[in-house]
Amino acid sequence: MSVIWSEYIVPCLCAFLACAGFTLVFNIHGAGKLIACLGGAICWLVYLLAGSTIFAAFLSAAVIGIFSEIMARIRRCPVTGYLLVSLLPLVPGGGIYYAMSYCVAGDVQMFLATLLHTFGMAAALAVGAMMTASMFRTVYIHLYHLKRHR
Repeated sequence: MSVIWSEYIVPCLCAFLACAGFTLVFNIHGAGKLIACLGGAICWLVYLLAGSTIFAAFLSAAVIGIFSEIMARIRRCPVTGYLLVSLLPLVPGGGIYYAMSYCVAGDVQMFLATLLHTFGMAAALAVGAMMTASMFRTVYIHLYHLKRHR
């Protein structure tokens, strides 16, 4: 039980709390704050469960893309706020920092490895979120038209 607590529950709670501050920046109010923070916790949980790799970041971004689209439709709010706040725990800021640190120190091998991994994480987040958003909107439009014609 303590392994589950320390490896999954505490990091997800930290992601939840980290997202709370960004809801202020994105001007999200009321229940939207809770939804965006919950999205951040879900994002981090999927990332941890999938193995903390670049593919895990893609999978997490895909899940959050769908989550954000559904919550935005339910609450009639813009998707962007939920999506950006929920993805913030996975933004590879540390990777950029360490890549520049290796560059300044002259460790070219570690610089390139860290930089490529950071670019991979950023690309996985962007592709995962945008691909699921596009697919969701396409399917949603077709379902909406089917519902109206019945």
